[in-house]
Amino acid sequence: MKPPVCCICDKRLDYPDEGGLIYFKKRVSDREWEERMEREGMVGHPPFAEWFCGKHHKRALELKGLTIDKAMKQLQL
Repeated sequence: MKPPVCCICDKRLDYPDEGGLIYFKKRVSDREWEERMEREGMVGHPPFAEWFCGKHHKRALELKGLTIDKAMKQLQL
């Protein structure tokens, strides 16, 4: 897993109430990644999940029904 650092502003999340990890809607490539990881007995940070600080978490949470690429475009406007 990636360390808890906001993907928008690079702020390190030192406390649980500062934000969190958000899992977005899976793309076909995300499902393929999960299958490959399971098949090969590997673990890692999912390509459809990102960390967000308290400032960016609420808006990102509102977009979790989108795929990560679409959500990130909206978050970086």
